[in-house]
Amino acid sequence: MPQSVIILGAGIVGVSCALALQGKGFAVTLVDRRAPGEETSHGNAGVLSRTSLIPLNNPSLLRNLPSLLKNQSAGFRYNAQYLRRSFLWAARFIANARTPKTVETMLAIDALIQLSGAQHRVWLSQAAVGHRMRDTGWLMLYRDAAGFAAGAWARGVYDTFGVGYDVFNSAEIYAREPELLPIFSRAVHVRDAASVDDPGAVVKAYAAMFVQRGGKLLQAEVAHARQSEAGGWNLTNTCGAEMAAQHLVVALGPWSKAFLATLEIKVPMAFERGAHHHFRPPQSKSLQQPIYDVSGGYVLTPTAHGMRLTTGVDLNALDAPINEAQLAIAEANARAAFPLGARVPVAPWQGARPTLPDSRPAIGASSRRRHLWCAFGHQHIGFSTGPGTGALLAALMTGEPPEIAAAPFSPQRFRI
Repeated sequence: MPQSVIILGAGIVGVSCALALQGKGFAVTLVDRRAPGEETSHGNAGVLSRTSLIPLNNPSLLRNLPSLLKNQSAGFRYNAQYLRRSFLWAARFIANARTPKTVETMLAIDALIQLSGAQHRVWLSQAAVGHRMRDTGWLMLYRDAAGFAAGAWARGVYDTFGVGYDVFNSAEIYAREPELLPIFSRAVHVRDAASVDDPGAVVKAYAAMFVQRGGKLLQAEVAHARQSEAGGWNLTNTCGAEMAAQHLVVALGPWSKAFLATLEIKVPMAFERGAHHHFRPPQSKSLQQPIYDVSGGYVLTPTAHGMRLTTGVDLNALDAPINEAQLAIAEANARAAFPLGARVPVAPWQGARPTLPDSRPAIGASSRRRHLWCAFGHQHIGFSTGPGTGALLAALMTGEPPEIAAAPFSPQRFRI
């Protein structure tokens, strides 16, 4: 009989874990209160880039902290009351911005991104959604020389890690993206990057492939979880139905903290919330690839739903109202750079990026409960690291040698 496992959470991380464990012979049940890919995984920019190896809490954070604390940056906002309540998390987050910790995190994240990128390509082909991927790279844009100079440390990291990129002058920028308005003087075109035109649809396609291969997908909200004396797990949903398995994987993204609290397990997690709007540019206006306006504090990417404008970080409570001011600033900055056109008449989307103090996810066995496994805390790069998370977790659960080092992601570093 195959070992049974219940995975809570059907975002890119949960679905990736489901596919990877299914491939190792587990009998997998994937559970979420919503359909696959409709929470945090729905709203990202769809970028797959090794430049994401640099965490937000890096040495430059310490230099920029006085400016960020003014709470006026387009790319970073915070709620002061929430930050006071999260003081211990913030202190640990800043402590991890020291160079040795940052290097440790970058080595781990880069390995996870590369493992994920290779697996994405396999699954995109197998799920018949390979047409959604674009190998056009992505463009990091600078409005002035000072902004470009401030990015020198990051470019040094790219050089150290062998990330392929080119530096463009203004003529080269507009040769590549002629519809951009003439406000940018320099750019970094990242060759080691790809993107998809609908990340939510990709997650749904992966989930459909999981079901086609014999996996079980349940749309339900878990109300209670308890562990048997033998170590197995029994779960009850809000309708009173029960389910059981030998193993339980928590891949609930930002909701992992609250769920694990019901098991008396504390998770030091905060939320880098983000939002997006879609726009309909004039028919002749488009972009070849996602762009990141560094000083503008937004990412703009062509998607199947229109031009998607995503905001930077809003450090706030999980259930706080959307930061309309930050979204409005991002839109104004984007309109100065590209003819956005009319806003698609739907409410803005908001998601929460779950962040642990060292900006690394927790992947592996809990130190607090038997047969309890963690796969959460991927902050804003879950789409770039989800498939690798599934592969790493599957190796750990089967006892096979993992393809990348597992220790940097161990939940035990936070006594989870």
